[in-house]
Amino acid sequence: MSGLTHLDADGAARMVDVGGKPVTARKATATGRIAMSAEAAAAIRAGAVKKGDVLAVARVAGIMAAKRTSDLIPLCHPLPITRVTLDLALDGTGVAVTANVATDGKTGVEMEALTAVSAALLTVYDMAKALDRTMTIGDVRVVAKSGGRSGDWTADQR
Repeated sequence: MSGLTHLDADGAARMVDVGGKPVTARKATATGRIAMSAEAAAAIRAGAVKKGDVLAVARVAGIMAAKRTSDLIPLCHPLPITRVTLDLALDGTGVAVTANVATDGKTGVEMEALTAVSAALLTVYDMAKALDRTMTIGDVRVVAKSGGRSGDWTADQR
């Protein structure tokens, strides 16, 4: 089982010890998309969804989720998040979400960015499911990170 950071010598799950790591500025960006019918997208744009302002509620859900990531992902460290921003871009067939998360800490914020995107997309689905139950969530991924021992990284453009 050597080489796997979240397993001990006996193969049991463990939280990685980051106690000896230096505090550094860390950032991560994640993206994702929910595809939907043109009618559902138009209703969101018009503010005609009965549950309210879909994009505003999804943005708040994403921010809240980023702050609670360690409560949701069992081996994540609780981190002092210094910034979370969510950009929700509505087009004719769906919503693209981009989350940017930052901290000054001993471990990265990739999981927080992914959790923010996921929660925002799930919230869009929840609020608009009466209009389109066939919506599809996908392409959730980390596209950039900076800070820490491994340095800066950016995903290849698709």
